[in-house]
Amino acid sequence: MKPTLKPGLAATKKITVDEPRVINFMGETAASTPRRASSAMSSTHAGTLLGHLDPGEDSVGTKVNWEHVGPALLGAEVTVSIKLTNVDGRRVSFEATVNDGADAVARGTHERFIVDVHKVRERLLRKKAQRS
Repeated sequence: MKPTLKPGLAATKKITVDEPRVINFMGETAASTPRRASSAMSSTHAGTLLGHLDPGEDSVGTKVNWEHVGPALLGAEVTVSIKLTNVDGRRVSFEATVNDGADAVARGTHERFIVDVHKVRERLLRKKAQRS
């Protein structure tokens, strides 16, 4: 990890609510909380971290605490905002919000762990070999 990875680091990302992110609910098409949490938050966090990691490092999500507080309709542009709140060794924690411009849509926390890509790849290959 680079010394630039410290609390206070923040980023935003705009995402259009498209078909893969929605469900039908009460006759309307609205964003699905699990789909939004997994795609929007993870991609924003991971992308933000990459610029602060050393070559050969990446991150994996380890914990998500997500509260859906309002709807986002199909076609809406939402803004995902994140802020790094804690760095504890290789464990990093973020606060996140999603807003559609008119209302809050979601908020929560996300925890990621910085990993050595080579070691994770070796572990996955060993696991794959055990299944064969």
